[in-house]
Amino acid sequence: MPHRHARTALPYAAAAALVGGLLAFGATDRADAAVPDTIPLKITNNSGRSDAVYIYDLGTQLSSGRQGWADAGGGFHAWPAGGNPPTPAPDAAITGPAPGQSKTIRIPKFSGRIYFSYGQKLDFRLTTGGLVQPAVQNPSDPNRNILFNWSEYTLNDSGLWLNSTQVDMFSAPYAVGVQRADGGVSTTGHLRSGGYNAVFSALRGQPGGWSGLVQTRSDGTVLRALSPLYGVETGALPASVMDDYVNRVWQKYSTSTLTVTPFADQPNTKYYGRVSGNAMNFTNSSGAVVTSFQKPDAASIFGCHKLLDAPNDNVRGPISRTLCAGFNRSTLLSNPSQPDTSAANFYKDGVTNHYARAVHAQMADGKAYAFAFDDVGNQESLVHDGGPQQAYLTLDPLS
Repeated sequence: MPHRHARTALPYAAAAALVGGLLAFGATDRADAAVPDTIPLKITNNSGRSDAVYIYDLGTQLSSGRQGWADAGGGFHAWPAGGNPPTPAPDAAITGPAPGQSKTIRIPKFSGRIYFSYGQKLDFRLTTGGLVQPAVQNPSDPNRNILFNWSEYTLNDSGLWLNSTQVDMFSAPYAVGVQRADGGVSTTGHLRSGGYNAVFSALRGQPGGWSGLVQTRSDGTVLRALSPLYGVETGALPASVMDDYVNRVWQKYSTSTLTVTPFADQPNTKYYGRVSGNAMNFTNSSGAVVTSFQKPDAASIFGCHKLLDAPNDNVRGPISRTLCAGFNRSTLLSNPSQPDTSAANFYKDGVTNHYARAVHAQMADGKAYAFAFDDVGNQESLVHDGGPQQAYLTLDPLS
């Protein structure tokens, strides 16, 4: 099940460890009892909307690696074979709670997504390679005019990671939570009062094409704001939108050094970046070049991929995610030591990821997943516990 940010609901370090066969999180904070095969997810509808709500739990079953969906009781159903062109997927919709009500379902050990839609069911299709995710940047996508959103989660033997995400789009607001083994509850994802409309207003008022990210339905309903990556890919946002900042970064570090300390728990692991021509070359403490990055374009920056590819290794990936965060937050000129983890320093340049700036500004706790490596410096909207008793998904007002 493909995702724009490959570590679905897992911080970078945990995902890297998981790939290596050892999950870094959970060893010290999990409950003594094993994480059960399913846990309850309480869904509360505080949206204020009268539309019917539909819930989907879609993902990869961790015990088998099969893609499929879960019913309201947490039972797994593998997707049937798809086709080319894609064939309709089985109806995996769970009827959600009525306005002002709650409904509890059970979620299994998945790495996947919990979708919710208002007013009508989502249209999922299957190809020979598996599930086709909605791609609302495509005007012909069957879900283009549906108001919907999703949360990402991983539930495994080491616990639950559950996030709210704006990596692909900002849309119908929601918060996530977990009841910990000690009975306490952690939540994240709530907007400030009036924050939903404020994000759209900020984008519409931002010169340079940012208003093009906002999508509305023919009846005037605001549906979402596309991420700037999709804005660039579809032409809604100019491909040159980050060029001025990138040029200034390249100029600065052609005569000075950018120091990257990618691991907070390894302060002596440092890499040193200098620009030579079109490349920023990074050396280790011995002076050996360990990796190089070509001058990135906006798509590479907003997507944290392509020229800023971040493999799950111990050198290039960690440097790349640090650069990606620095470019999106525009901290590379103001601070030659990265990552800069002080949110007060983010998005201060006139050339920045204004989408991420607007989203973070309206979050009640300041936390969001507004781009793929927004977890650098722990700015992500994520809850985690090693012994989860219950998870929460709260649908918030669209105001």
